[in-house]
Amino acid sequence: MARRVLIADDEENVRFMLELQLRREGYEVTGVADGEAALSAISGGDFDVVLSDLVMPKMTGLELLDAIRSRGLSVNVILMSAHADVETALRAVALGAFDYLPKPARADEVLFRIRRAEEQAQLRAEVGRLKAALGAPQSLGRIVAQSKPMHQVFGMVRKVADFKTTVLLAGESGTGKELIAQAIHDNGVRRSKPFVAVNCGAIPENLLESELFGHVRGAFTDATRTRRGLFEEADGGTLFLDEIGELPLGLQVKLLRVLQEEEIRKVGDTKNQKVDVRVVAATVRDLGEEVRAGRFREDLYYRLNVLSIRLPPLRERHTDVPLLVEHFVRQFNTRLGTQVRGATPAAMRLLMQYAWPGNVRELENTIERALVLVDGDEIGEEDLPPRVREGQDRIRSTLASAELSIKKTTRIIEEELIRRALEKTGGNRTRAAELLELSHRALLYKIKEYRIDQ
Repeated sequence: MARRVLIADDEENVRFMLELQLRREGYEVTGVADGEAALSAISGGDFDVVLSDLVMPKMTGLELLDAIRSRGLSVNVILMSAHADVETALRAVALGAFDYLPKPARADEVLFRIRRAEEQAQLRAEVGRLKAALGAPQSLGRIVAQSKPMHQVFGMVRKVADFKTTVLLAGESGTGKELIAQAIHDNGVRRSKPFVAVNCGAIPENLLESELFGHVRGAFTDATRTRRGLFEEADGGTLFLDEIGELPLGLQVKLLRVLQEEEIRKVGDTKNQKVDVRVVAATVRDLGEEVRAGRFREDLYYRLNVLSIRLPPLRERHTDVPLLVEHFVRQFNTRLGTQVRGATPAAMRLLMQYAWPGNVRELENTIERALVLVDGDEIGEEDLPPRVREGQDRIRSTLASAELSIKKTTRIIEEELIRRALEKTGGNRTRAAELLELSHRALLYKIKEYRIDQ
C-alpha cells in the first residue's frame, strides 16, 4: 500500500513540484492550499506525513500544528518556510513538529526528512509492540519467546543495560535488532534520557555527517541555520546506529574519534563539543569479512565490538513460533476488529516448518494477511501464502522430482535464490545482487524475466 503524504502550501507551483517528486518515489500525495483544508483532510484521512508551509491563508502552519495536537491526531508534521529562523523552529518543535525545513528545499532533503519521519513512526510502533509484549516497560521477562537462544539474549541485555560500553547487535533483517536496542536503553540507567535511532544506510552520503554531528550556519550552501545532530539529540541517552556496515569509510574515521574522545564537531565549526552518548550499533553484514575486504575500518570494528549480541534467526528457534503466532493474533484482533482464536494444528505445523527468511517481521506480516483472509475463527492452511504452504525448500523438492531438464531446473533454482536474497535484504536489490554474486543490472533483468513482484 502506498504511503500517504499531505502537502499544504498556498503556492501552486511549490505544491505541484513536491507532488511530482513524491509520486515518482511511490507516495500517494494529496495537495491543499490552506491550513483549514489541511486540517479537514487530516481529520478525515490517514496520512503518514504532513508537509506544511508555515505562512498560509486561514490558518498558519503553527496554528495547524497546534490544532492537530489538541485534537489528538497522530501524524508527523514537517514545517517549511522561506522565512526560517531559530526562534520559530524551536517553537515549532515545542508544539510537536517532527522537523523544520527552509524553503526552497532540495528534493533529496525533503525525501530524507519524510523517510526519517516514517522510520520514527515505525520505531514507535515497534517499541509499543515490545512494551506490550514485556508487560512492564523495564522488564524483559515477558518478551514473546521461550527458546534458549532468546533467553541468552535477554540475559545479555540485562547484564549490559547499565553500562556505557558500546554494544554491537548482529543478526539478519527482521530479527528485532531495533527492539533489542530499545530494550537495552529502557532497562538501563539512561532510560529517562532520549533514545535516538538512525539507519545509516537510508541517509544520502552527502547528508550523513551533518545528520550525525550537526552543522553551523553557512557550513555549506543550504545551511541557513545552525542545526543539532543526532549525537546532540541523544546526549545523556542512547544512539542506535542501524546498518553500521553501510557507513562510508570517511565517516568511520570521525565516528571512531567521537567514540574515543566523547566529543563531536559540527560541520563547519572550529571547536569540539562534549557529548555523553551510549552507542548501540547493528548490522546484517559480517563486519569481520568487511574488514578483510577493506570496506570497514579494523580499529572501528574493535571499538564497536566490545560487547556483541547475536540475534538468532527465527529458523533457529522454531519453538518460539507458536508464542509469536498467538501474540500477533491478539495484536491484529485488536487492530482489525477480528475474533480469530489461533491457527489450526495443520496450519501451525506449516508455520513451524517454514524457514522464515524474513524472520519475525515476515511472520508478523503473514499473520496479518491471514487474519484479513480467514473466513472462520481459526487460521487454516488455505489462509497462508503459497510460499508457506508449499514448504520451505522449493529447491530440494525440485531436485527430488523427476524433472531432468537443466534449463527448467536452473530457472526454478535461480528464481528461488533471487526471492530468498530479496527477502533477506528487505528488498534491497543492490545488496541482494552482492549476495547472489550478480551484477545489479543482471539482477534487474532476472527480476523482470521471472516477474518477481517487489
